[in-house]
Amino acid sequence: MFRSTPKPIKPGPGQESVWDYPRPPRLERVEKRVEIVLGGVTVADTTGAFRVLETSHPPTYYLPKDAFVPGVLSPAAGRSICEWKGPATYWTLSAGGRTAEAVGWSYEAPTPAFRDMTGYVAVYAGRMDQCRVGGEVVTPQPGGFYGGWITSEVVGPFKGDPGTMGW
Repeated sequence: MFRSTPKPIKPGPGQESVWDYPRPPRLERVEKRVEIVLGGVTVADTTGAFRVLETSHPPTYYLPKDAFVPGVLSPAAGRSICEWKGPATYWTLSAGGRTAEAVGWSYEAPTPAFRDMTGYVAVYAGRMDQCRVGGEVVTPQPGGFYGGWITSEVVGPFKGDPGTMGW
């Protein structure tokens, strides 16, 4: 079967190409404010997040549990294992009359390279009202499977659309 070869977009000033991100992925602190809104309520707000950078993927943002409003997170069914980060735990978020089942995940016992983000929670931006990084509203990574957040600071093409599985 023929697979298209991605042609990386050249980053402009102040931008990063996801094709310059490493594999295996890298964990990096985020100094910008990261916010998540569900049901019209800001359910998480922090300047102490991490982002995971992996070739062909927009960054996935992980927020400390204490950045979430008390009571909005509840355990969800399901488990998976990331070859790089280890076993994932899933979370449901509820606020403002909305409930988003299994929309978040964390690594409660990650591999040594990701130990610093133990218990930090990532969410699918497309299942929230809005997610922001540094005040900018993010676009969800295409495809619905991956949890990356696209901002104007990153260029692709991004894994997730049909035909990109082999990238």
